[in-house]
Amino acid sequence: MLKDFKSNWDIHKNWQLIFPLFGVLGLVYSAYKLAVVFSKPFHISVTIALTILIAFVLLKLTLFIFKKLEHKWIVDYRWEMIRIFIVFAVTGSSSMFVGRPIMELIGITKENLNPFLYWVLFIIIGLIFYQILLVAFGWLFGQFKFFWEFEKKMLKRFGLGKFID
Repeated sequence: MLKDFKSNWDIHKNWQLIFPLFGVLGLVYSAYKLAVVFSKPFHISVTIALTILIAFVLLKLTLFIFKKLEHKWIVDYRWEMIRIFIVFAVTGSSSMFVGRPIMELIGITKENLNPFLYWVLFIIIGLIFYQILLVAFGWLFGQFKFFWEFEKKMLKRFGLGKFID
C-alpha cells in the first residue's frame, strides 16, 4: 500500500513523505476548525463526525484540483504539488497575521476608520505582504523557481510587469 502511494506521488526518498503527511494534517485541522464553527452547540461526537465528513470532502476537492493543475503547473514530481499547496496555505494565513499588526502600527483600526475603507486597506496591505511572503515561503520550501515565475505572472496581471523585467 505504501509502495503504491509512493509510486503514485513520485516519491523516491522517505523524507519526501513529510509533505503528504503535512498536507493531510493541515486538511484534517482545517476540517476540524470548520466543524467546530458549525457544531458549537452540539455534542463532541457531532463535531468529530462533521470533521470526518468535511475532511473527506476537502480531500476529494483537493485531489480534483490536483488533477486539474498537474498539467498546468510544471513540476518534476507529483509530490511537489503538495508542497506548493502547503506554501499557498502558509502564505495566505501569514499575510493576514502580518497585515493586522502593520495596520495597527500605522494607526489604522476598525474604530477610527470607516469599516468599508478599513477592509479595503486590510486587503491591499495583505496582498502586498502576500506577494513578498509567497516568494519567501516558496524559497523556504524549495520551490523558489516555481513561485518566482508565478509571482511574475501575477504582477503582470496587476499591470506591474515593467518592474520585474
